[in-house]
Amino acid sequence: MTDGDRTAEADGIAASYEETDGERRLAFERVDADSGAATAAVAQNLEGYAMLKVRPTPAGDELERYYGFDMALDHVGELLGVPPHELPVPDAAADMGM
Repeated sequence: MTDGDRTAEADGIAASYEETDGERRLAFERVDADSGAATAAVAQNLEGYAMLKVRPTPAGDELERYYGFDMALDHVGELLGVPPHELPVPDAAADMGM
């Protein structure tokens, strides 16, 4: 995987994907001159079959769990204050969810 596969950016939102010892993590950050910064993350086990966990940060406490990637992105969009279709998703994270 290249860095281009692991990162994406659009409309002031940056997304990055990483794999840790136990999880796949997709982190989002929105920086807005008027409202400041906001972050959110989606995590899943390395095997890729467990429910997705939405967190305020990649290592933060779980806020909610979802079966579908689209449902997790809806929640991330709410946390960042943007429509979910505006969230950039790196290629490496496109297959997250059940």
